[in-house]
Amino acid sequence: MYTRIVSDPAILGGKPIVKGTRISVEFLLELFASGATREDILKAYAHLTAEDIEEALRYAAEVLKHDRVIPLAEHRT
Repeated sequence: MYTRIVSDPAILGGKPIVKGTRISVEFLLELFASGATREDILKAYAHLTAEDIEEALRYAAEVLKHDRVIPLAEHRT
């Protein structure tokens, strides 16, 4: 399903990364959250491709799709 996103316990503790790099999906999301554009990221990390970034975003969306939020009971003091 994902050919550009891999996980290896020996690299970044097994976090999903772009294959052939030490750039994690998490790091790419942080860059976007801080206001970076695809063009900014591609310029700063020339070894990445637009396809790497697109697949990282699809991967993150798929992982979050299966997340469950379990509300905690209110704590009153």
